[in-house]
Amino acid sequence: MLPLRRLRGVGMLLAMLGALQLAGCVTYAPPRPFTTEAETLAAKGEPTRRWQNDDGTTTLEYATQPYGRSCLMVQVDAGGIVLRQWDALDEENLARVQKGMTREEVDRLLGEHRSEQIFRLSGEEVWDWNVRNYGPGIATLFNVHFIDGKVVRTSQTYVYPREGPFWGGWGYPHPSYYRHPFFPPHPYFPYW
Repeated sequence: MLPLRRLRGVGMLLAMLGALQLAGCVTYAPPRPFTTEAETLAAKGEPTRRWQNDDGTTTLEYATQPYGRSCLMVQVDAGGIVLRQWDALDEENLARVQKGMTREEVDRLLGEHRSEQIFRLSGEEVWDWNVRNYGPGIATLFNVHFIDGKVVRTSQTYVYPREGPFWGGWGYPHPSYYRHPFFPPHPYFPYW
């Protein structure tokens, strides 16, 4: 007969394994690769925009802004065969935005943007996109700054809850408060 302590340990282990197995069920799965334009249209519907490329191919854009965090691009040849597909808002593609690019080049590279703001004093026009959130706060925006229609820089903005960056919904400090390097852990609220 196993002692009670070991039974509790085995029970905890089984509970953790069950939780990990369930967590695997809810992970984001990228869309399966499409083989033809007709199959893509049947599965996704009409694209947000169609881009005609110099090599005779067409890129179908499926933007999800202002609330989504992805933009599926599907490139098809003249015969309707899918050549490749990708998420225009993944980190590798975001890194392709370079200083000096035009608005049209950025629009074509990242897809439809969420919003734009004009800052009169600096002369900047800033476009932003919702992207996957790996930072503090509840959302992350990728920003592209233009002056005179050309990219001058990119940045990221972290969106915090309405209660402010340091306060959660129940009057307790927001978990990101404790991850900030200038604030030591609170004795009653350890790092989450």
